[in-house]
Amino acid sequence: MTDWCEALLGDAKATLALPPPCHPANARRMRYQSTRGQAPLLGFRDVTLAGLASDGGLYVPEAWPQFTPDQIAAMADLSYVETAVRVMQPFVGDALTEAELRELCTQAYGRFSHAAVTPLVQLDHRHWLLELFHGPTLAFKDVALQLLGLLFEKFLTGTTTHLTIVGATSGDTGSAAIDAVAGRHGIDIFMLHPKGRVSDVQRRQMTTVLAPNVHNIAIEGSFDDAQALVKAMFNDPDFAGRFTLSAVNSINWARLMAQIVYYFYAAVRLGAPQVAPVFAVPTGNFGDVFAGYAAARMGLPIRRLIVATNVNDILHRAIASGDYSAGDVTPTAAPSMDIQVSSNFERLLFDAGARDGAALAEQMRGFEASKAMRLTNAQQQGAARWFASDRIDAAEMAQAMRWAADSDLILDPHTAIGLAAARRADLGAPMVTLATAHPAKFRDAVERATGTRPRMPNRIGDLFDREERYDVLPATFEAVSAHIAERATPRG
Repeated sequence: MTDWCEALLGDAKATLALPPPCHPANARRMRYQSTRGQAPLLGFRDVTLAGLASDGGLYVPEAWPQFTPDQIAAMADLSYVETAVRVMQPFVGDALTEAELRELCTQAYGRFSHAAVTPLVQLDHRHWLLELFHGPTLAFKDVALQLLGLLFEKFLTGTTTHLTIVGATSGDTGSAAIDAVAGRHGIDIFMLHPKGRVSDVQRRQMTTVLAPNVHNIAIEGSFDDAQALVKAMFNDPDFAGRFTLSAVNSINWARLMAQIVYYFYAAVRLGAPQVAPVFAVPTGNFGDVFAGYAAARMGLPIRRLIVATNVNDILHRAIASGDYSAGDVTPTAAPSMDIQVSSNFERLLFDAGARDGAALAEQMRGFEASKAMRLTNAQQQGAARWFASDRIDAAEMAQAMRWAADSDLILDPHTAIGLAAARRADLGAPMVTLATAHPAKFRDAVERATGTRPRMPNRIGDLFDREERYDVLPATFEAVSAHIAERATPRG
């Protein structure tokens, strides 16, 4: 581990009330606790099936597994599947054997179009792209959701449980989740998306899947409205008591667990543990970048995590000044980031704020009522240890797309926002921008910025010839919950 990283970890441990380390050998004892402190501790299987905690909080590991520099260095020669097994086994504990986990990973990542699964592409002497869009629906969500669909099926096998998945999407989660569970026995999925606020490709990737267990709902509102409706259904005793609910959004811990892997996979290929790269992450809901934070907490040397936002900049304001205040959502060419309430930020506030569930529950109740709060000193200092942030406007996004196009690389708008933030930062380390979606998912925006219209990949080449099926509903709890209740399978 570098001297810099040793110093950083030492400072962080002195400043924060951190949970005790958990060596990978002790994985069988892994349990998960809610950020709001009132839900029961659960093992990996139950956390995966539950999604959201019963007290409205999000589950996090009771302790972060720890990898030594030698263990990290030994990952350099591993395939993506073997890296995934090595990184995720401590979180899985005794819910799966190593052989079972390897079988699921082999199946999940065998559907990716690149042999490296998440390859690194060099842009210049300092900048790299981590391409996360080689899965079936051409977005980074496939990395986690292909595995999550298999985990659901594995944990439901041999039971009479029928799972009702209710989720909200700003574009990519929906298609990836639907692809992962379409046609699977014992699962129904109801996916909410904001009507008219996702790209035509994103919408059709969801609404052209006609499997009988897939239900698409376009709500007349924003993604934040859709996300609030999902949380309300999980927290309503009458509704939640009638069905076995689960989540595929990044509120589900298993999703974040799978995303931790590609930080390890990329970092060791750039020289970790001797080298500590910077990761620039375009993010709206904070899940993708929180996975990087988890990797750092596990011992992976990371120089800094750059939170790159568009003009919907609540996360930039929170990290830069402690102001976590939601405004109106501004529609942009990067719709997956058009978010003002970032669910996963609660996990960071919990971990950086002495893991005080009762205090965080009170803080979040205040935020849910007023849509505004100040981070505590501990939360702000804890975030500053690991994160930087930047706000990228439409002109800066387009300029980054043109810069990459000069090197014959076509970027989607979200990736371009990450790259713009990475290029503006000067941190003296390899800069890795997470490429979160294939540019063909945002053809109009790419063409406006670069003059080049991305070609549709062969696997979705007939997308615009397929039949669509979805329902349009007002963004009200009464309308959406009644619609789902009429179609979902009640708890047995």
